[in-house]
Amino acid sequence: MKYYIRILLLAGFILFLTAGEKKMKYNPLTEAEKAIIIDKGTEAPFSGKYYNFDENGIYTCKRCGAGLYRSTDKFDAKCGWPSFDDAIPEAVKQVPDADGLRTEILCANCGGHLGHVFTGEGFTPRNTRYCVNSLSLDFQATPHQSPTEKALFASGCFWGTEYYLQRAQGVISTTVGYTGGSVDNPTYEAVSSGTTGHVEAVEVTFDPEVISYEELAKLFFETHDPTQKNGQGPDIGSQYLSKLFYFDAEQKSIAENLIKRLEAKGYAVATQVLPAKKFWEAELYHQDYYQNNGKSPYCHFYRKLFDE
Repeated sequence: MKYYIRILLLAGFILFLTAGEKKMKYNPLTEAEKAIIIDKGTEAPFSGKYYNFDENGIYTCKRCGAGLYRSTDKFDAKCGWPSFDDAIPEAVKQVPDADGLRTEILCANCGGHLGHVFTGEGFTPRNTRYCVNSLSLDFQATPHQSPTEKALFASGCFWGTEYYLQRAQGVISTTVGYTGGSVDNPTYEAVSSGTTGHVEAVEVTFDPEVISYEELAKLFFETHDPTQKNGQGPDIGSQYLSKLFYFDAEQKSIAENLIKRLEAKGYAVATQVLPAKKFWEAELYHQDYYQNNGKSPYCHFYRKLFDE
């Protein structure tokens, strides 16, 4: 009897191991991919297929197919490798590198080498850069995703500007920051001094199938005083001026037409219409300020200016 029990236990153990092997089957890898994923190598900078790549979707592990990063968290760090400022929760494991100086990142599912993670560089408000080898990645495009467009507005304190814009149906995301000046990597303190040429602004990503650029521009004009020349409300200074930055000729034409309509009503519009320049994201504590603090704008308000 003991003999048969041992046979059954052994058979069960073999089945357990076999099941585990099935779960851990990996995708076939080329020699170049093995050198990165298994042997922890690094591909040459600017050589990877996903460095200059901006499609919408999910980046997955080349070895096991697990989801690792979202395209919405990808940014250009100009370092030569794909860079992300966030990972899918629980998808990436961090371990101290063998050199004792860096932190290695691994696929949490299969342990495949991805690259390294760095913090404190200030590229984005998250202050994190997952530097990943393209050879460690695959990509799954997101199907049927509506095309998006961007708009860029400045109407005084960016907290209040964002408050109204982010509530409009069809707005996908908003980011507060600085633009219009000539100083690279501006800080809030520097912009507040009024010496950088930058204004506080809000970059809006929106779905044009839900809300048009004209509707957004109308909301921009109707949630501040476009006739004030020295700031907005109690916020006085060049960093608080009313400015609309256009990305193409159509946006410029729409903005200028709206100003003409306001001027025809007797408003002395001070808003400047300018070509979009590089937008610098503001510090993390400025993002979604009123939403995070449960407060309301003190210098922005809504009033209807345009007839339908």
